Amino acid sequence: MSIVTELDGAAALAVSRAVDVLAGRRIAVLTGAGVSTDSGIPDYRGKGAPVRTPMTVEQFLGSESARRRYWVGSHLGWRAFAAAEPNAGHRAIADLERSGVATGVVTQNVDGLHVRAGSRRVVELHGTMRRVFCTHCGQVFDRRDLAGRVEADNPWILVPDGVALGPDGDVLPESSDGFVVPACTVCEGMLKPDVVFFGEFIPAEKFREAEQLVHASEGLVIAGSSLVVNSGIRLLERARRRRLPVVIVNRGTTRADARATVKIDAGTSEVLRALADALPSAG
Repeated sequence: MSIVTELDGAAALAVSRAVDVLAGRRIAVLTGAGVSTDSGIPDYRGKGAPVRTPMTVEQFLGSESARRRYWVGSHLGWRAFAAAEPNAGHRAIADLERSGVATGVVTQNVDGLHVRAGSRRVVELHGTMRRVFCTHCGQVFDRRDLAGRVEADNPWILVPDGVALGPDGDVLPESSDGFVVPACTVCEGMLKPDVVFFGEFIPAEKFREAEQLVHASEGLVIAGSSLVVNSGIRLLERARRRRLPVVIVNRGTTRADARATVKIDAGTSEVLRALADALPSAG
């Protein structure tokens, strides 16, 4: 078996150990922001990540000025965020599913890149930036359509070709003065992106779906997550209680390195591609 040459000796050895413990098993994959950094979307906590103070759900729901700042920044970053392409890591996970090795992917990301890479069973724990919904009547809107409305209502907005994109596809606006916040076209209610804000709980049915995917698996690969968010730790513990092998792939330390069967300190794109190439197809 050969491991891609991009990996150094220690990482290549760790990948070999991961292949040994995962071979012949069906695995679930849990991904965090580190999987999308090679697509040009920064993470919150990785080395070199920009210092950001994410908006909380309380701020968004409770302050019109906060919502105005959010929508300006989100719109300015939307074009670059939506244009991001799946990278080798996303494609490797889709290949693992197609070969019968992976049961599916649970992701903490809101960029939709797993779906675009071809993964069929994707549990988006924190929602998706592709949709916006009305907090009053529940009407759902496509984010692309909403972007058109924003530009029609705010023709003065100039979206630059190059922006300092944030982890969730936003930018830090210089000003939000005069911005017309989009409202529901059905009831004029408040619109909210279909994502879990900081301080907001993951919907119970969504977490149960993630649990079911892990329960149907015989191993767990965690890629690109520092596991600071409790949902990831809870899924890891579900796997550990069943004595399943857990492989963590992340540059730098995570909150659960000591609980991993194998920890691989390397880039997710290279490692996931190596795993997809090395693990034998199931069935």
